[in-house]
Amino acid sequence: MTIRVLLADDQALLRSAFRVLVDSEPDMEVVGEASDGAQAVRLAKEERADVVLMDIRMPGTDGLAATRLISADPSLAHVRVVILTTFEVDDYVVRSLRAGASGFLGKGSEPEELLNAIRVAAGGDALLSPTATKGLIARFLAQGDAGDDGDPDRAQRLSALTGREREVLVQVAGGHSNDEIAERLEVSPLTVKTHVNRAMAKLGARDRAQLVVIAYESGLVRPRVD
Repeated sequence: MTIRVLLADDQALLRSAFRVLVDSEPDMEVVGEASDGAQAVRLAKEERADVVLMDIRMPGTDGLAATRLISADPSLAHVRVVILTTFEVDDYVVRSLRAGASGFLGKGSEPEELLNAIRVAAGGDALLSPTATKGLIARFLAQGDAGDDGDPDRAQRLSALTGREREVLVQVAGGHSNDEIAERLEVSPLTVKTHVNRAMAKLGARDRAQLVVIAYESGLVRPRVD
C-alpha cells in the first residue's frame, strides 16, 4: 500500500524539499501541504492521510495544538503524527508525545532517516528519531508535572494489565523491538505483539510512543539519571 503523507510546515521551501523526497519513493506520496495547524487538521481528514509530518512552530494553530486535535478525533484514529523540530532537545518533544504524536524527528536528519520515520510511523511503531537517545524522553518526563509517584490516574489504569503485559510494557519503554523483547522474555514475537496490542487497548494508547509516555508518567518505569 502507498503511504499517504501530509506536510505541515509554514516554510514553503521546506515543504517543497520534503515533497520531492517523499514523492521519489515508490511506496509513498504527498497528498497535501499545510502552512498552519488548522489547515493540517482539515487536510488530514479530507486527504485521508496516513502520516503527518508536523512542524511545531507555525502561526495560528501550532503543531502541538493540531496534534492534539488529530489525536482527539475518532475519525482520524489511523493518522500518525511525526513532529518535525529544529531542536530535538526541547520540551516540545515530550509535550508533543503527550498530545498524541507518534514520535519526533530533527529537521537536520538525513533523508533516509526521514523516509524511515514515515514508514515506521505508518506501521504504528514510531517512537524516537534515529538520532535521539533512548533516555531523552525519560529525562524530559522526569521534569514534567507527574511528581515522584507518577500520575495517579495512569498508575490506577495499570492495574488492568496482567503481570506479563506489565513486563512487556517495561521493555517497550526501554525502546526495545518486539523481536528483542521476545528474546529477553523467551517468548515468540507474535506473543509479544499480542501483549503490546492488549496493553494499548487497555490503556487507550494510540501506539507504542503513547505506551512509553504512560509507562514513565505512571511511575512504572523510572528515568535514568546519568
